[in-house]
Amino acid sequence: MSQTYNKVNIKKLLNSKWTAINPENKEKHFVVVAVDYDEYGAISACFIEPVATNRVISINWEELKNRDTWLHGWL
Repeated sequence: MSQTYNKVNIKKLLNSKWTAINPENKEKHFVVVAVDYDEYGAISACFIEPVATNRVISINWEELKNRDTWLHGWL
């Protein structure tokens, strides 16, 4: 079985919207609120915020590529 991936444009990652496939704590819709870059332009940190609770969560941005966990946009 081949896995499908979300295309993530790192230049447009900030303020992008995501939907969790398996929401926890009623947190389904998220916004990327901060992205930090290292001296080489690679992402060093990514932070998302669930719309329902407004708490900031650190995430490995590459996890957003996994279509089994995340969908791009709010569905």
